[in-house]
Amino acid sequence: MSRTVVITGASDGIGAAAAKMLAYPGDTLVLVGRSPEKTKALADELETDYLLADFTDLAQVRQLAATLAEKYPRIDVLANNAGGIMGSREMTVDGHEKTFQVNHLAPFLLTTLLIDQLVEARATVINTSSAAHKLMAKFNIDDLDAEQSYSPNAAYGNAKLANILFTKELQRRYGDHGVNAVAFHPGVVATSFAAESTSPMRHAYRGLMRRFLLSAEQGADTLLWLATTTPPEDWTPGEYYVKRKPAKTSPLAKDAALALQLWERSAAMVEISS
Repeated sequence: MSRTVVITGASDGIGAAAAKMLAYPGDTLVLVGRSPEKTKALADELETDYLLADFTDLAQVRQLAATLAEKYPRIDVLANNAGGIMGSREMTVDGHEKTFQVNHLAPFLLTTLLIDQLVEARATVINTSSAAHKLMAKFNIDDLDAEQSYSPNAAYGNAKLANILFTKELQRRYGDHGVNAVAFHPGVVATSFAAESTSPMRHAYRGLMRRFLLSAEQGADTLLWLATTTPPEDWTPGEYYVKRKPAKTSPLAKDAALALQLWERSAAMVEISS
């Protein structure tokens, strides 16, 4: 049976690599990107559909969800892959810290707005997280917009922790309705995802260090595997994977009460019912 696969952050990096590997004949592949030029060029190359949305603007995320729901009544795979590490603290037009909005609030909003389509298809929802959640996070549920304390690394780590907490709460709420949510770490990949950052991490993605990093195709491998295999036979919904295997998370990522609290706070921040 043909499937509809939606990939955000698909115009570059592991999103683009995954798109190329998931462009199966008969399936409907929908690329979502911020850059009109890059997204259209890849869509033309793969002869597939595409939509544009800038996740720093939640109105565009709402429009994206509405368009997806109208054009694709059944969504079999939603890969929430858009994200990145940013520079100095910056607020979006919605009044939220940019790193947290792009990496967590926008995919949270998109997923919840599409929940009817995802339940109907018994869909797989793949959230791109990072091992940074264990190394960099300084998570404060009362300071999600980093008003009290900010650094690019901590903001990114917090957002990647939020991705896992969101995955677990999404599975708790909708697993019995057929949704299969999962998070994964792609590895340290030679992409441009740190291009906007002032973090020291940006140096790892440039110059001589790039030779030691994974290719975009290697980074996309676990995403590809999760998107093309069958849960719970091949992997366990609600869990976090690295190199196609279950991986350890930080203790906070296992906190069910914190996951619930984050869901409720996130719903309030994007102004939807929790």
